[in-house]
Amino acid sequence: MRSIWKGSIGFGLVSIPVKLYSAVQTSSLDFDMLDSRDHARIRYQRVNENTHKEVPYDKIVKGYKLDEEYVIMDEQDFEDAAPEKSKVIEIESFVDIADVNPMFYETSYYTEPDTKNNKAYALLIQALTQSKKAGLARFVLRSTESLCIVHPLKNVLVVTRIRFAQEIRDTEDLNLPDKIDVSKKELDMGLTLINQYAEDFDVSKFKDEYNDELLKIIEAKSKGKRAKVKKLKPRKTGSDDLYDQLMASLKTKKGA
Repeated sequence: MRSIWKGSIGFGLVSIPVKLYSAVQTSSLDFDMLDSRDHARIRYQRVNENTHKEVPYDKIVKGYKLDEEYVIMDEQDFEDAAPEKSKVIEIESFVDIADVNPMFYETSYYTEPDTKNNKAYALLIQALTQSKKAGLARFVLRSTESLCIVHPLKNVLVVTRIRFAQEIRDTEDLNLPDKIDVSKKELDMGLTLINQYAEDFDVSKFKDEYNDELLKIIEAKSKGKRAKVKKLKPRKTGSDDLYDQLMASLKTKKGA
């Protein structure tokens, strides 16, 4: 793996030099855009809107439009905006990781200590694990300030970017139903159904079945055949009554 950021994690007066590595990878199939007439690949070019000529990558700069004029920015300008955040993931507080709403999660990065036997790195992992806390921090990645949590995963410190509060839309524009009364009998049955389906979280049981099926279709088409497609099995219920549907769900689960 190639590191994407180099700096340090800081908490209090302790500084841990680290490198960041992407912890995620895409599992989707990579499709190319083709011209339907001859199946030639479609190339996207960076074109000057005035000259209509392609612009070399090293001639492209970033600009911000202010009062109908562009202010040209360079990398030093972005670092000058927050020099300490460009090099340090500064933990500002420690929070219960269970209090972080999943809506805030974006993407995760593994950290690697710059030195092999870094006691501060090991200390932070053990302290976070025992306290069940996560560090809340801010840092700059690719010229963008990010909010993140620093949390342990076995023997690795993970930096997970999370969204700022203003990035989460309000629900007031949704056409939500008025308060609906649910009977105690229905609620008890719903809780029973949840408990019956409850199990420890194990994401390894779940595979990207859609891409697997898509790949079978691709391989079949390459041989001039049509792959066998799974038929959708409709889920029928014999009643419109919520309680009856819950009861039938319980019986189905027991039968499985």
